[in-house]
Amino acid sequence: MKDDKKLKVALVCDWLTGIGGAERVVLELHKLFPEAPIYTSQYDSKGIDWFHDADVKTGWLQGLPSSLKKFLPVLRAIYFSNLDLSNYDLVISASGAEAKGVRTGNATTHISYIHSPTHYYWSRYDEYMKHPGFGSFDWLARIGLKLLVGPMRAWDKKAAQRPNYLIANSTHTKNMIKKYYGRESKVIFPPVDIERFKNDNTQKREGLVIAGRQTPYKKIDLAVKVCTKLNIPLTVIGDGPDNKKIKAMAGKNITFVNQLNDKEIIKYFSNSKGFIFPGLDDFGIVAVEALSAGTPVIAYKAGGALDYIEENENGILFNEQTVKSLSETLNKFSNMQFDNDKVRASAQNYGSKNFKDSISNFIKSLED
Repeated sequence: MKDDKKLKVALVCDWLTGIGGAERVVLELHKLFPEAPIYTSQYDSKGIDWFHDADVKTGWLQGLPSSLKKFLPVLRAIYFSNLDLSNYDLVISASGAEAKGVRTGNATTHISYIHSPTHYYWSRYDEYMKHPGFGSFDWLARIGLKLLVGPMRAWDKKAAQRPNYLIANSTHTKNMIKKYYGRESKVIFPPVDIERFKNDNTQKREGLVIAGRQTPYKKIDLAVKVCTKLNIPLTVIGDGPDNKKIKAMAGKNITFVNQLNDKEIIKYFSNSKGFIFPGLDDFGIVAVEALSAGTPVIAYKAGGALDYIEENENGILFNEQTVKSLSETLNKFSNMQFDNDKVRASAQNYGSKNFKDSISNFIKSLED
């Protein structure tokens, strides 16, 4: 491959319609290659303003409302399968869905940063069948997913063979790539905005905090149920389809807040004794943000958390997603002391600079 300063580069992602961890990966890749166009299925410049200086290229799916994003996996597969980027030297796709399936020629090196093998076909298929997330159209979504899952799994596995190299965002994702796609991958952790917590020196900490979209697999209901039972003050940050259900089971010791800005998030994270992370996540950026605030994490012993939680040093792990297991762990946690500065230091290897350096070094290694 050519020297990276002479490369003609293109970036690809599934969609750009909101702000999250996947979009931050694309942002950091854009900073590495500011001249590279970004190809995507749909772009909502009002929903995400990070790419105002970028050359974002969309196709025929752009004319459809971004609210239909969940309905479009088959159409995205068609779109990306026919997106020919063979005139580029280097293509970097960031994908947890269909973007990895773009076409490239023999002279193009395609690196795909995989957030996860596509959830709705593989590891979370059963969860999507139980809770499709389409409201009154759940019945239709279940029928569609059941009918299409066979051919779409075949397409997805074939699409995952197209990139020359795969990068996984965690050891957990690396294992899932091997399991579902039959391919090896290199782990490079995603960029976490740890810098916004560095000047916080909070001394007084009270209660626990949890944050995230309130969906079944996040298991926020489990944290609320256990903290209500143990009468532990818990602040729940965020919203989602399970909001009413979770509020209905909450005791008076549970506080709900949403629509927080960055400064308010810092305050809640930094003022808490611990952050509960009860779901199985591919990586879990929000948990590393809590560590950045010096807040130890109580995490389910699975998924991405195993890469960054050091037992009894910056957090504690519980073995089962049950009331009994989490209750026992929270009782143990209440008698533990953590050095908040050491907890904060444990997150320092997950910043944006580390991500960009790791990606750059990986690309340079291909030139040798």
